[in-house]
Amino acid sequence: MKNYSVIFLLVILSSCASIRKHNEQRASCIPPEQLKEDIDYAYSKLQQMHPQLYWYIPKKELELKFDSLKKTITEPLTPLQFYFKLQPVIAGIREGHLSLRIPRKKFTKREIKKFEHQKGLFSRFEYYVEGDQMYIIENQDSIEDIKPGTEILSINNVPVSDYIKKYRSLISSDGYNTTFQSYFLKDLFFNFYTAEHGLSSKAVIETIYKGEKRTYTLSRESKSNTDVEKDKEMQKRTQEKKLNDYVASSNSYNRSFKFLDKDSTIAYIKVKSFSRDYSDEFYKKTFSKIKDAKSEYLIIDVRNNYGGSLYEINNLYSYLADKPFTLIKPSQVTSRGTPLRTNYFRKSAPLEYAFKSIAYPSYFFAQAFSTYKKDGKVYYKMKADKPTKPNKEAFHGKVFVLINGASFSASSIITAKLKNDKRAILVGEETGGANDGTVAGFYSYQKLPNSEIRFPIGLLLVQPNIDFSDSKKGVVPDIHINETMQDIIDKKDPQLDWIKNEIAKEKIDKD
Repeated sequence: MKNYSVIFLLVILSSCASIRKHNEQRASCIPPEQLKEDIDYAYSKLQQMHPQLYWYIPKKELELKFDSLKKTITEPLTPLQFYFKLQPVIAGIREGHLSLRIPRKKFTKREIKKFEHQKGLFSRFEYYVEGDQMYIIENQDSIEDIKPGTEILSINNVPVSDYIKKYRSLISSDGYNTTFQSYFLKDLFFNFYTAEHGLSSKAVIETIYKGEKRTYTLSRESKSNTDVEKDKEMQKRTQEKKLNDYVASSNSYNRSFKFLDKDSTIAYIKVKSFSRDYSDEFYKKTFSKIKDAKSEYLIIDVRNNYGGSLYEINNLYSYLADKPFTLIKPSQVTSRGTPLRTNYFRKSAPLEYAFKSIAYPSYFFAQAFSTYKKDGKVYYKMKADKPTKPNKEAFHGKVFVLINGASFSASSIITAKLKNDKRAILVGEETGGANDGTVAGFYSYQKLPNSEIRFPIGLLLVQPNIDFSDSKKGVVPDIHINETMQDIIDKKDPQLDWIKNEIAKEKIDKD
């Protein structure tokens, strides 16, 4: 028992030392020559591993961006300051999955526990970004009685518009799409803000609502015992939570299903993220219910779905297909050795590292034989690029799919395929992910040698098995309908309403 206590103490001390070292490095200034080395390192790794680096930007233009950046590095910078210089160049590649990780401060377990017993400062609101303006659209706790539709003009006397302009340059969608940035920015705004300013206990915001300006002081409040117990209850994994992929942090489900009318004519599936967890069981039970109800219409809602598992979307498509299909084209990689660059031991605890070490030979051989060469190019073997049969519970009625600018990655892959195969009518906005595919799949997690900024690089060119549009934009809906901020505040859904009205018309015509 004493030996275990000593080991436990050593692990704690080692963890604390590691956190202290990380935070000291984050606060230190790095000489210009070393920062330029990091720039060259980042570009060289992109050239080695990214299978479609010059998809949206010519090679000469990208090289000019990197060279121009190096000329601006004339004085020492902290990793965070360097991040704000390098990330806009990475974003200029216009590949939405490609992004440096923000070099943020790390916290000890004691500090994390303290934050867990406090309510968020900014996270208790829901936001909407339009142009260079940010609005509060939901205030569930009625903090200071701030009304939905209130614009935030400044935070601690700094104009919000300045932050938005700065942070927007850090975000890239796939290609020349313009619908993605506002959605992603409102989700990431305070990630960037707290990386710059830390987790403050107070903040002063200046607002305007219906022409009246007001100033509020927000405070990080302690949670009551009831709130803490409620949090614990939310963490418990019931069978329903597993099936619908419950997310405790947002108190919501990644998947949900219901009928929209009393006679079960219209089935509705909402997927917030293709996480794969329990997805087989969810779709099996859901489509069985749809079949038993003899539903004629199916609405699939992938708005605000940033993507996820290829396995899950391939499985979902099997419930929509009326003949064998192939979801994606063969996935290209830069070399046969690429699959071995995926940082197998990354983030492994000591015990996990030991188990992984035992399994590594099997992993190595599996990855080593996972590629093949054809027409001078190297491809990675994927289940989704093989023919798949329709599921026996497949739905054969009319399908509508709801999309918007936050439908990204896997959401764009499946919607591009559905549109190409004329299997669904797409309603909403152009997707944030590209119509013709993306670079993701799995990653090589690089670390810039001097700034130590993390840089995950996607290794697979994943493209839907379709006739390409070559538009360098997102999946375009068949029926284009925007959702305004006022729609969200009033809890109206013009996109879903259009589909319901269209179905109602069809029902009248049938009668």
